[in-house]
Amino acid sequence: GMYNAIIPDELLHECGIFKERLSQSALLFESSRVSEEDASTVYRWYLDAGMTFDLGTNPATDLTENQILQQCKMYVAAVRLADDFGCETIGIQYQLGLTDLLPASDLIEGTLNSSSRPPVLSRDERSELFAGRAIPHFNEIDECSGIDAMMIHRIHRELGLPQETTLHDIRWGDWDQSGTTDEYAWVLEISGAAPAEHHGGWKHCRGFRQPAMYFSKGGSTLSGIAIAGEIIWSRVYVADDALCLDIGRGRAVDLPVEECRRRLDATTNVWPLMNAVTYGVSRDQLMAKHQANHIQVVYGGDPDSADHAAYARAAMARELGMRVQFCGTRKGGESW
Repeated sequence: GMYNAIIPDELLHECGIFKERLSQSALLFESSRVSEEDASTVYRWYLDAGMTFDLGTNPATDLTENQILQQCKMYVAAVRLADDFGCETIGIQYQLGLTDLLPASDLIEGTLNSSSRPPVLSRDERSELFAGRAIPHFNEIDECSGIDAMMIHRIHRELGLPQETTLHDIRWGDWDQSGTTDEYAWVLEISGAAPAEHHGGWKHCRGFRQPAMYFSKGGSTLSGIAIAGEIIWSRVYVADDALCLDIGRGRAVDLPVEECRRRLDATTNVWPLMNAVTYGVSRDQLMAKHQANHIQVVYGGDPDSADHAAYARAAMARELGMRVQFCGTRKGGESW
C-alpha cells in the first residue's frame, strides 16, 4: 500500500532479481494444513529459548495461547512456501486482507528475520529448511527493503558480521531526556518484526497482544529494546526510473529504562524499539531527503567493520546498476 515499495519489473530484472507473486489465500491455506503438533513444537521452542508472553483469557483484548499457536502455523507455512518457490527473501502482506482472518504476522516476521529460530522440517520431514540462517522478511511487501536485505545477508555472511536486519519505521525523534547522550536519538519502531538478536537474544524478548484497534484477531509481538552497537542504515528506492540506494552509518544507543518507557509510551508501547543516532545526518536532513517512513538497520560489529560492510554493499549495489549515495559521515565525523 505504499508508493515507493513496489519495484517495476523492468528495474528489478535488470538486477538479475525476480519475484513470485503469491496470493494471500496461499498463506492462509498453507497455515490451515500445518498440524497442531507442529504448531505446539514451535511454541515450545519459543518458551525453551526464554521468550515470555503476556497472556490473558479474553481474546478480544488479551493475548491468548490459541492466537500464538495460529501464528506458529503461519510461521511454518511461510517457511515451506519460501522453500517451494526457491525464495531468498519473502514479504507477507498482512493488513488489508489477512487482518480479518488470522492473528498478526509480526511474530512470524521477526522470527523469520532471526538466525536463531524454531526449526521447520520439509514436507517429507527429511530435512530442515534454511537451517542455521534467517529468511529475511520485508514488512508490508516493501520490495525495496527486500532487495536491501538480500544484499545485506550475502555480504555480511561473507564478512562474518551479524546478518539480522530490521525494517523499522522512523516514528519520531528527540534529544535524550536522561542526559545519557547529547546526540539526537531517533525513535525507530516496527509493529513487532524485529529479530531476537537485535534485542540481545530470545531471553530479552516479550510477546504482547497487538493493539485491538489495528489487529482484531490479536497475535503476539516480538518486542524488546535494541542493544547498543554500531549500525548501518539504508534505503533502496525508485527515483527517475532507476533504483537508488541511500546508505549511512550510525549507532543504536543504550538509554535508561525511564527514557525508553517515555519513548514507548509516546508511540506504541508494545512494539520493539531502537534508539538510533545517525552520524552526520540531522533531524531536518533526514526528514527532507529520506524516501520512505521505512529504514533498514543492521549491526556491523566494530566501527571499522561497519564502514567496510557499508562500502561493500555500496559496491554491490553499483554493480547491480543502482545509483548510490553515501549519507552523512562515518564514526567520529570522518567523511566517506
